[in-house]
Amino acid sequence: MKSGICFIISAPSGAGKSSLIRSFLSTKYGLNSTVSVSYTTRKIRNGEKEGKHYYFISKKKFENMIKKNLFLEYATVFNHYYGTSRVLTETVLKQGKDVFLDIDWQGAQQVRNIFSPVVSIFIFPPSKKELYQRLKKRGQNTTIDIENRMKKSVLEMNHYNEYDYIIINDDFYQAISDLKSIVISYRLSLHYQQWKKYHFIQSLICK
Repeated sequence: MKSGICFIISAPSGAGKSSLIRSFLSTKYGLNSTVSVSYTTRKIRNGEKEGKHYYFISKKKFENMIKKNLFLEYATVFNHYYGTSRVLTETVLKQGKDVFLDIDWQGAQQVRNIFSPVVSIFIFPPSKKELYQRLKKRGQNTTIDIENRMKKSVLEMNHYNEYDYIIINDDFYQAISDLKSIVISYRLSLHYQQWKKYHFIQSLICK
């Protein structure tokens, strides 16, 4: 059966998950992989591009898509909707490509109930202090916004034990190496190889 692996990457805002995913996809290990582009109802920010960072749509259109069951998962974050297209994700997986979902713990819970295999990875920041500084350096949020995001980050991190793997992003290059190791290891696991290479294995072991 031709199908890719669904990798879930979750982390509090500012932990560096988006940068880790982009860097991984630029390596030889990410050649047959892609990152899912989510839909959102928030406004586009400076430097963001439609279809690259998000698909920016109205709240009304998003809610219509919910009614039509077009989302693999969706959640409300800071009064804005975020969601992953069911059709786009399933299409890529059926092509045999791996898909990385940059989603929070709420979305991760939903996806685990739909797809198999699913590999989930949680990214921790080096410390709360460093996380605060990263959010502050963005220059996109007020002090109150940052405090709210820090509170949400603590809630997010309390769900770490729902994931298969943990990476602490205190050294970016080590974190990239850790991510590569997880992906390679799963691609070679007994569970995945039995599922992915079933007919090949049977041709070797059957009389």
